[in-house]
Amino acid sequence: MTDGAILFQDVEVDGVRVDVRVDAGAITEIGAELSVGAAEVVEGRGGALLPGLHDHHLHLMAIAAAYASVNCGLAADLSSLGGLLAAAPGIWVRAIGYDEAALGYLDRTALDAIAPDRPVRVQHRSGALWILNSEALREVEHVLDATDDVERDDAGRPNGRLWRYDDRLRLALPVIEPDLAAVGTRLAALGITRVTDATPNLDLGTVAVLARAATTGALPRNLRLLGAPEGELPTGVVAGPRKLLLRDHNLPSYDELCDLISATHDLGRAVAVHCVTRESLLLTLAALERVSPLAGDRIEHGSVVPRDVYPHLARLGVAVVTQPDFLRTRGDDYLREVTADDLACLYPYASLLDAGIPVCASSDAPFGELDPWTVIRSARDRRSVGGAALGPSESVGARAVLDGYLTDVPGGPRRAIQVGMPGDVALLTVPLATMLAEPSSDLVRAVRG
Repeated sequence: MTDGAILFQDVEVDGVRVDVRVDAGAITEIGAELSVGAAEVVEGRGGALLPGLHDHHLHLMAIAAAYASVNCGLAADLSSLGGLLAAAPGIWVRAIGYDEAALGYLDRTALDAIAPDRPVRVQHRSGALWILNSEALREVEHVLDATDDVERDDAGRPNGRLWRYDDRLRLALPVIEPDLAAVGTRLAALGITRVTDATPNLDLGTVAVLARAATTGALPRNLRLLGAPEGELPTGVVAGPRKLLLRDHNLPSYDELCDLISATHDLGRAVAVHCVTRESLLLTLAALERVSPLAGDRIEHGSVVPRDVYPHLARLGVAVVTQPDFLRTRGDDYLREVTADDLACLYPYASLLDAGIPVCASSDAPFGELDPWTVIRSARDRRSVGGAALGPSESVGARAVLDGYLTDVPGGPRRAIQVGMPGDVALLTVPLATMLAEPSSDLVRAVRG
């Protein structure tokens, strides 16, 4: 990234090969054979120049932590997972991506059998569950409460399985400075210059770390936080809608959710409500009907969206930020585990757009694939890793999915390469039509922001 003048020579914009000048963070000139002047020259060779992509739902700190974690997906069985855990450096060991369908049920006893000597915590691939061994439980026992979030055995002892416990666990864990520069490098390689972090309830220290990384250019400079606390934020970040994380196993009452949304709206802030079940979505829509929506209100995930709620969504003007790549990575599990009624309305896309409901694809990284071009393919193909089709009528063309990545907010106008527009751009090695025919991050050449 640079703040100096850049001249992109011979790039494709809206099907025409032109030169584009970016200066002081904005597009200042578009035309044929522009003078170079003092600008840095980037040869486009006919590749498309696009506005930088915006991932509308990811978790930056968790991505950074994932880079330093054991990947459970590399293990064939519990024994080989034990080998991976044993080889990990450090006093504490962190593992991610645990899949019970592949490796079996895991609790403190099973984890002790393969990793008894150091504190180990293993995150389920959904991100909702942490499994700790006995050594780790001893280190965090002072933050274990009496809620159902702490699973217990028949004798009433914690069995190591902690649900939605990130905020409470963080109080007892060693502080490790994340490598956010590595995250920024990966985002740039994918053509992403704008991100919305969807982590709820961010503390001021974490906000400061993210803001510093955005200000220095380690992360994209366009950084929106759904979990930002109320009040003034440091330079480098802005608040998005307030993330409301509904616990599907313990949903709030209708009145409680209405009060929470109303209090947030009274502050002039929209809400972004985590909805991965039919029940949580229906509760959220009922609450929004009662308190009245605010511009910017959105549904996160929209994993199950019955057709009969479409008129409500459209009337409320609520956007859906979805993750179609879960159909690829988890589709075979969905086919085994999800009821027929829910399968029929799993991660809808095309029908929502047809009903006039704004929809944007996103990654939910690190719990989903960060690569937007893979997500675009998955929205188009809607096939599992095993090749099964999941709701093929909901297939969306690559152009429509890309357009969502080119908005600042879900349902907002699509950014374009035009004079006066922001200068964070992505250069492809091929024309846009070639990229849309077979989207691939390998075809992203560079980003400038």
